[in-house]
Amino acid sequence: MTEPIPLADPPTTPIRLPDLDSTAVIPAVREEPAEPSLAKTTGSMAIATLASRLTGFLRTVLLVVVVAAASKVTSDSYLVAFTLPTVINELLIGGVLTSVIIPVLVRAEKEDADHGEAFVRRMVTLSVVYLAIATAVAVALAPLLVSIYLEEGKKTSPELATAFSYLILPAIIFFGLGALFSAILNTKGVFGLPAWAPVMNNIIMIATLGVFALLPGEITLNPVQMTQPKVLVLGLGTTLGIAFQAMVMVPALRRSGVSLRPKWGWDPRLKQFGGLAGWAVLYAGISAAGFAILTRVASKAADGNITFFQSAWLLHQVPAGIIGVALLTAIMPRMSRAAADGDTEGVVRDLSLGSRLAAVALIPLSMIMTVLGPSIGAGLFGLRGGSSTENGLRIGFALAWLAFSILPFQVTMQQMRVFYATQDARTPTIINLIMNVFRIAAFAVVPAFFTGERVLYALCFIFGLAFVIGAVVGEFWLRARIGALGTREVLNTVLRTSAASLGGAVAILVVVTGLNLLIGSDTTLATSWARIIVGTAVGGGVVLVLMRMLKVTELDPVMAKISGLVRRG
Repeated sequence: MTEPIPLADPPTTPIRLPDLDSTAVIPAVREEPAEPSLAKTTGSMAIATLASRLTGFLRTVLLVVVVAAASKVTSDSYLVAFTLPTVINELLIGGVLTSVIIPVLVRAEKEDADHGEAFVRRMVTLSVVYLAIATAVAVALAPLLVSIYLEEGKKTSPELATAFSYLILPAIIFFGLGALFSAILNTKGVFGLPAWAPVMNNIIMIATLGVFALLPGEITLNPVQMTQPKVLVLGLGTTLGIAFQAMVMVPALRRSGVSLRPKWGWDPRLKQFGGLAGWAVLYAGISAAGFAILTRVASKAADGNITFFQSAWLLHQVPAGIIGVALLTAIMPRMSRAAADGDTEGVVRDLSLGSRLAAVALIPLSMIMTVLGPSIGAGLFGLRGGSSTENGLRIGFALAWLAFSILPFQVTMQQMRVFYATQDARTPTIINLIMNVFRIAAFAVVPAFFTGERVLYALCFIFGLAFVIGAVVGEFWLRARIGALGTREVLNTVLRTSAASLGGAVAILVVVTGLNLLIGSDTTLATSWARIIVGTAVGGGVVLVLMRMLKVTELDPVMAKISGLVRRG
């Protein structure tokens, strides 16, 4: 798993693995008759993304409960194997397509007499050939690729990771095609199916994990055999889910008038795209290097650390995903058109709006995840008790150390979108380099100060802190590039929302302390969920009241809608 090139959801990360009624608060910024409103588009995608996160949750819970509870070495090996095609996809084409291709497609649609049809067909044809070659090479080099992320040791099994890799690496071609199809549909104003496609993948993976759990016996680590039924089910089921996620978009492409018939030949804009893509590929390579160091440091410290980091990252992505991913996906074509028209004011307006709405939605959720992190982990992953509860607590503490970065992550992704919308892929790569130089340097010294599970928590904090650095650097860079960004308005919203969230955190701590006196401080499923439900209800209510008292105006449309519903009721 690498943090994504700003797209509409991290590479799906291996276990994805980013609540607000967005339909009520997002006003249209620039209306064009042929373009769906941002509010309507974002609202429909938010529902799809919520479904994706919920099914992703279930998939992750099953992975931890079914696989990690039985063998952390098996779950770590599987996740390393799943990470490889996502990273290679980012390096080769996937992240590029969902980042820099949309502006190119938008321009082709506006400039070409055929509305970009020939350009799209050439792009698809070349992408299929390129991805097929890349997939074959990656499968052949599977042992070498695994060695980058894992080394032999008591807490790891590179042999098992390699066996899984042979089965999962063919998914590279489907990752790439899925990203391409999604980008094309987004430029056509079709957001629903690309947003729902991951749900179908998750359902297939849930069924796969169910079959895995029903199969008798355990995976043999010495010697590792790729033909073991459990290895085959987990590996092939994963690839099947990714393939279905891509292919389910083909009918929607045809309904949108997109032809997938091969068309050979060269288009001069492919060279322009290649220049942008080169920087985006370097971006992904930098992220992959940072994650490779994180994986090696984590796996040396304790078995299961890779699984626990991935699980915490998925939980981190849920709030950003529901509002942030939907908002980013909807804003990108609008921002690209504004940039193409030279409308800097429109670009800034979209960026400021997105940042303020993100702050109002994400800061309170970040606070809840920080304070209730251990309870969230135990409540979601402690289904079997014993080792499952212990695993859940480690995931929850990792989440608590990572949750502060939810808003900085979202802001950084939005800033990157602005650069890509203006056909600048170099600056995001440089910012990413700064972030990962910090990460790699900090990761390297973690073992000198921490051991065991504390290594995991330190890695989570460092990983999140890099997004704070990225957001600050991006702010100054954008101001130098396009001028004032409405930063004062954004900071005003951030500070007011943060103050209200701090009050909510205090309320949660008081409530949890009281619950501990009443029901005990153990971490059973019942007590964990009691803390989550009561703490979130009380803390969330306090946050809403304080935000109203502090006059956080971005909340007004939501409160007006709630008041209207109450009056009608």
